[in-house]
Amino acid sequence: MRRAATALAAGLASLAVHAAPPAASGLPLDEPADAGFAQALAVREFAFPRDHGPHPQFRQEWWYFTGHLQAAGGEEFGFELTFFRFALAPPKAQPAGSSQWRAREIYMAHFAVTDLAARRFRFAQKMSRGALALAGAQSPPLKVWIDDWSLTGADAGDPPWQLHAHAQGYALDLALAALGPPVLNGESGLSRKADEAGAASYYYSLPRLQARGQLTRDGQVLAVSGLAWCDREWGSGGLGARQAGWDWFALQLDDGATLMFYALRNLDGTRDAHSAGTFVDPHGAVRALRSDEVAIEVTDQWRNGAGVRYPAAWRVRVAQLALDLRVHPQLPDQELRTTPPYWEGAVSVAGTRGAQPARGQGYVELVGYAHTR
Repeated sequence: MRRAATALAAGLASLAVHAAPPAASGLPLDEPADAGFAQALAVREFAFPRDHGPHPQFRQEWWYFTGHLQAAGGEEFGFELTFFRFALAPPKAQPAGSSQWRAREIYMAHFAVTDLAARRFRFAQKMSRGALALAGAQSPPLKVWIDDWSLTGADAGDPPWQLHAHAQGYALDLALAALGPPVLNGESGLSRKADEAGAASYYYSLPRLQARGQLTRDGQVLAVSGLAWCDREWGSGGLGARQAGWDWFALQLDDGATLMFYALRNLDGTRDAHSAGTFVDPHGAVRALRSDEVAIEVTDQWRNGAGVRYPAAWRVRVAQLALDLRVHPQLPDQELRTTPPYWEGAVSVAGTRGAQPARGQGYVELVGYAHTR
């Protein structure tokens, strides 16, 4: 559920995305989907591993990875690596001209590392056209790439997957293995963002991925392991005309439960009724969450150097699940000053589930704040 992706795609088109909404990202909110693209209008049957791969009949999609890693020496890191695909023309449109540089798609990627021991946050962005093998997405075998940043998989397409990226003194090489099946968000995977036709996407998550590999920091190679999260979305529309952004939570509790929730914000600051989420209990049972079932209270704020104010701590409650969580950023400044700017960072979680203490970790994405004061 990534509005960052929507705004990114608009930026990419102006250069020739998260991405329309679920890490950090295609269409401007008031721009209708182009004729000729498929639309996310009704529940569909998902098929894996096929749906891990690209969906070129839709205008935009993204592969979103976030996670927490620990090194043998005790160092802790958060990471984000996201790939966005944005189509410039429907698949059946006839290309104008035959230049090998001519592209039907634009790709963008974001890579960020939260280094808790060093108390620093580093990020980078890449953009490229889908031509001359500069960037692309294919399956099988699964491969999504821009230059030498990549997501790759075996012939079958299901995890294990490999992630690779490097920038700003950090390099990441991870192997990811799924600890459970894909979780369909929304109505059996159809995630409606507004009342407008086409303001929806197909959306699933892999909320618990075992991560192992290495992280290189300033030339020092560290063996790392931890837990990652993958969000996958594709569609051809944007958000509703009254919507300004969102707050997205992806929380992994130590008991094996996970909570995903996106709070869509209207222009007047109220929460949109299409906000929604998904809870998965430690045994794998999935429960969809409506907006009125999830209470979120902002308990602190942070300002960047330009004076833009972001929420910086939250209390998240789901009464029906007896869930009461406090969520805190592990570093205050985890803002990606990209196209567009947004805050996405590693968070810690503490509270209760029922009568038992609950602890965990996760990621939060805050989109739409950088355009208001």
